[in-house]
Amino acid sequence: MFFILFAALSSVGVSVLLKRYAPTYILPVLVWNYFIATILCFLWFKPQFNQSIVWWLIVVCSTLLPTIFYLLAQSLKHAGLVKTEIAQRLSVVLSLCAAYFIFNDHFAGTKLLGIGLGMVAIGGLVFKKDKSSITTQGMLSLLCVWVGYATVDVLLKYNSSLGQNFATSLNLIFLGACIVTLISTMIKKQPLLNQKTVGLGLGIGTLNFLNIALYVMAHRFNAPSTVFLTMNLSVVLLGTVVGIFYFKEKLTPIMGVSLVIALGAIGFLV
Repeated sequence: MFFILFAALSSVGVSVLLKRYAPTYILPVLVWNYFIATILCFLWFKPQFNQSIVWWLIVVCSTLLPTIFYLLAQSLKHAGLVKTEIAQRLSVVLSLCAAYFIFNDHFAGTKLLGIGLGMVAIGGLVFKKDKSSITTQGMLSLLCVWVGYATVDVLLKYNSSLGQNFATSLNLIFLGACIVTLISTMIKKQPLLNQKTVGLGLGIGTLNFLNIALYVMAHRFNAPSTVFLTMNLSVVLLGTVVGIFYFKEKLTPIMGVSLVIALGAIGFLV
């Protein structure tokens, strides 16, 4: 349970840093984020590179990850931490749908109920009652985060189905994302060596990697269903507490109902 708790704290910590220190230029932050993640991944997992690599998947994921991180920052800014954390966790709904149609996975009726509840919860999060509710930009960025995380999950699952080693693929994806963001930063001529940028990027990258590493470690000591349920519930609840009490985000009735439905959906998706 120790690993799950700290994985959840690391996940929420990434969002807190992005929202609290919202950088003027996100690309340089992502360079340092993926730079430290690449090094930590190599030192922790000790990947082997003496195998065939599905390079098109590495390239796609290396481009997709920084894009999603940018959208995550936009979602945190315009939709808030609570909604963004829920959307991230409910991306599993789309992943399961893809697993059913693409990988021919089959699951019990309770998971179908979980998928249905997840869709309802997402609908509640992006529901725009009036001008004081979520902005159009917030709604779009939230939906992009939801779809983006699910897409990466599906691509990584497809990569595993091809017999590719997780650690090797992850290390190459981090390295590729670092190169992509570095080239983009140079093209846009954004400051790369700013002290705040370097510090924020290294902090986010460390927490981002710890989230993955501790989540993997948790599977060695706990049943997969326990890890999935505890991790997702912890992130949603922690994100809600931090969003409301630290960032003073308003919990509207519709948002509150969506939160409860989201928690129920996660329970049924085990």
